[in-house]
Amino acid sequence: MHTQTSAHCPALFITAPASGEGKTTVTAALARLLTRQGKVVRVFKTGPDYLDPQILQVASKQTVVQLDLWMAGEAWCQQQLFLASQQADLIIIEGAMGMFDGQPSSADLAARFAIPMVIVMDVKAKAQTAAVLAMGLANYRDDVQVVGLIANHCASNRHRELIENTLPDDLPLIACLANSEQIKLPERHLGLVQAQEINTELESLLEAGADVLAATGIEHFIVHLPPITFWEQPLEPLPALLKNVRIAIAKDVAFSFIYQANIQLLTDMGAELRYFSPLSDSTIPAADALWLPGGYPELHAQALADNHSLLQSVKDFHRQHKPILAECGGLLYVLESLQSLAGDSYNMAGLLAGLGVMKARGGCQGMQTAALPEGELRGHAHHRSTSQGTPEAMCYGRRANHPAPGEAIYRVGSLTASYLHLFFPSNPTAIAHLFKPAMHE
Repeated sequence: MHTQTSAHCPALFITAPASGEGKTTVTAALARLLTRQGKVVRVFKTGPDYLDPQILQVASKQTVVQLDLWMAGEAWCQQQLFLASQQADLIIIEGAMGMFDGQPSSADLAARFAIPMVIVMDVKAKAQTAAVLAMGLANYRDDVQVVGLIANHCASNRHRELIENTLPDDLPLIACLANSEQIKLPERHLGLVQAQEINTELESLLEAGADVLAATGIEHFIVHLPPITFWEQPLEPLPALLKNVRIAIAKDVAFSFIYQANIQLLTDMGAELRYFSPLSDSTIPAADALWLPGGYPELHAQALADNHSLLQSVKDFHRQHKPILAECGGLLYVLESLQSLAGDSYNMAGLLAGLGVMKARGGCQGMQTAALPEGELRGHAHHRSTSQGTPEAMCYGRRANHPAPGEAIYRVGSLTASYLHLFFPSNPTAIAHLFKPAMHE
């Protein structure tokens, strides 16, 4: 009879009433504070986010994995937490959006694994009301345990007292952070600026954030967090369907929206990964398949367009009928041209007819299922552009929480392209069929 294995580790879930309250700043600062003391801190990010994990990985000096009950599945999430609990002194999960936003929400994830939550709230322009809002969030559901409040943008000691005196004893004010620009993480249209773009500046921000948090005495709270039991959830062993398959992966500041879980899955299935830069390399490395992930090609459109040899290499790859997966930014790259917000047009690879057009606002986001011929894969969309003049779609994404059709999915020869970012562990066999030439025929 198999005995289920367990491990024990303190854990904390950092949530907020809304986006933009300071969750990532606090999470990153706390991870850096404890990491520089020699502790092993494993950080997870809720939901399909590429940018926050880049920052949190630098802060904790450990791999950061996304957790999502719908996209990844409950068993997969459970196993990631179990594995982390075997090596970590503390597990931190950063939530997404507001505490109860989304289906499933941050609160759903915290409740499923019995992880205590701390609310980070921007308390600018409110005092006692901030405490009342925190109490409302804390008491909305019986299966969620909220153990404290961190007040961001707290103006003074008096401001702190007004909040603290309104809170009940079982919902303490753990820390107050002043309105300090020196620790604010820089942002742009899809979220935070990528870690690799602000290397030196990011280190300064993380160290400053750790110093600010240390001064609040938050470590006293962390030390008294009780250990949580995380149970092993053995997953189906992955077949080596990609053994000896060489996959070229675009990776630079223009293409960086890559789940660590996707990389791990490809490696575990036997693939040999070869990275290259569409910005600076002249050719794709010798490979059997190509993955063009999302990113910010619009910020580097001129450099991408000027790299004629690499664009030709992509065209040649497609003519050889080798599998290509292009996701979001990768989709923009394989279109005929890309138009900037200023109206300037740049030639792209032209594997797929159409024009990519950047938008100043709006866009699409949300969880979707891609019903590919190879099998169904789960993923999400999040973009500020549209594709125009494209051919008829092979199929459309199926939205998780809405009846309207999702993103168009195109198939031109060996190319599969769409705005969807796929989560490979949601269907490993389908991914193997997508990337393995023999299976693709």
